[in-house]
Amino acid sequence: MKIEPIAPPDTVNLALRLRRHVVRMCNRGGSSHVGSCLSVADIVAVLYGEVLRVDPTEPRWPGRDRFILSKGHAGACVYAALAERGFFPLADLDRHYANGSNLSGHVSHKQVAGVEFSTGSLGHGLGIGAGMAFELRRQGGDQRAFVVLSDGECDEGSNWEAALFAAHHRLGNLCAVIDYNKLQSIAPVAETIALEPFANKWRAFGWAVERIDGHDHRALKAAFARAAGADRPTCIIADTVKGRGVSFMENQVLWHYRSPQGEEFAAAMRELGADA
Repeated sequence: MKIEPIAPPDTVNLALRLRRHVVRMCNRGGSSHVGSCLSVADIVAVLYGEVLRVDPTEPRWPGRDRFILSKGHAGACVYAALAERGFFPLADLDRHYANGSNLSGHVSHKQVAGVEFSTGSLGHGLGIGAGMAFELRRQGGDQRAFVVLSDGECDEGSNWEAALFAAHHRLGNLCAVIDYNKLQSIAPVAETIALEPFANKWRAFGWAVERIDGHDHRALKAAFARAAGADRPTCIIADTVKGRGVSFMENQVLWHYRSPQGEEFAAAMRELGADA
């Protein structure tokens, strides 16, 4: 089924379309991480549909905001958003995860318009985003840097070093969003290394903190708007559901690595209101 691009402001519809793209891409390429992509789809839709200042006709425009997907394994969702925004043709999504394709399983900037940095080794995105925010401010620009992290990677110390750096320099142009779906690759986050009291940790590190429903577009837009006026870095803890939008994938560790094939693929697409 051919999917035509939509106008950016319709973020709810965009999120649905991203979910459809993701399930198709993971099915066609035999790739994993469909659950992680589905959990972050609303966040990505709001960012690319309304918040990020970017220009598809000039991907390296100096005045653009910077976006880093620290949880690089959810790259299929960002590729889909970039295609929807017109950075490259939607048809290119058919090549996701294929041998020789530039659309690799983990998000890559190599020959992909709109991607700032290749990620996938978890725990590095926030440091990169903080460095970008610092330099943008040093140059006197009003651009912002956004970083989307997984909850599991918050177990890693490099994130907290970056958090200290950003707070010390009061990087109000930096916004971190944590896709808090509560599941890591093979077990719940709480059973691996518990993060709670999560918001208090970020506050103790000197950040402004918002905790919201990560599937509520109004809440997301309001949180991003408040972050724009902050005088220090903002952390948005977005409570999400892994596998959101496909009932049998929701809150299931299995769908971190499993690829939707056969009847599972058909059933997932039916739930998303599209043909297999």
